[in-house]
Amino acid sequence: MQFVKNYETVFILTPVLSDVQMKDTVEKFRKVLVDHGAEIIHEDNWGLKKLAYPISHKNTGFYHLIEFKADPALILTLETEYRRDERVMRYLTIALDKYAIDYNDRKRKGLVGRRNQNQPQTQEEKA
Repeated sequence: MQFVKNYETVFILTPVLSDVQMKDTVEKFRKVLVDHGAEIIHEDNWGLKKLAYPISHKNTGFYHLIEFKADPALILTLETEYRRDERVMRYLTIALDKYAIDYNDRKRKGLVGRRNQNQPQTQEEKA
């Protein structure tokens, strides 16, 4: 039995890519994960966003997030693929703790940011 942890990876692709090239690049990284035995839990394409600061004279980038379960040894392989691909401007992969996993589950179900209808309103919310 392998040791499996939950991870979340976000990567930013260069904005000069066409829509097809962007999707091909995302598919390449999905394939790396699946080929090495990862289970993809959730995937979210955030689209073209403005960067907080310029990277390689570019002010925007395509953001993509993948949440997955995998053996910790896979992270080195995945990040090596990120470094080798010139279309990736930045990336970040983090291990999720039990609270982050619970938060992501509730977020996917639409429970984050919504108020429970049974809770009474506070004085500030009524005003």
